[in-house]
Amino acid sequence: MVKQKINLNSEVTALLDELKHPFRKEIEQLRNCILSADKNLTENIKWNGPNYCFDSEDRITMRVQPPTKQVQLIFHRGAKKQEQPKDKLIANKSKMLVWKENDRAIITFKSMQDIENGKAELTTIVNEWIKAAK
Repeated sequence: MVKQKINLNSEVTALLDELKHPFRKEIEQLRNCILSADKNLTENIKWNGPNYCFDSEDRITMRVQPPTKQVQLIFHRGAKKQEQPKDKLIANKSKMLVWKENDRAIITFKSMQDIENGKAELTTIVNEWIKAAK
């Protein structure tokens, strides 16, 4: 199996170096997992944390502020409020997803073990989200 090159953004790495976040290893693991899910995802900074775009549209933002012993991934359809879909954006029944609106959900990771255990599920959710959030 060929290992694909992960497209980590050096500005995001610099921001994280500056933050000295207590969950830095976990953040790196999530960055790699998200960017490995789809080679068309790009990484930048939004809300003082790593953000992931598909076709230049914000789709997933990592909440790392304030630095606490957890990291949240916010799945959304960009900064502008849009008309709510009638149903949840993806049909995934994952217990990891906490729905805030039909087009916004959050996953919270409190340990490296959470991330390791949820890696395959997270990859599936990322892929379903970027397809549905057009």
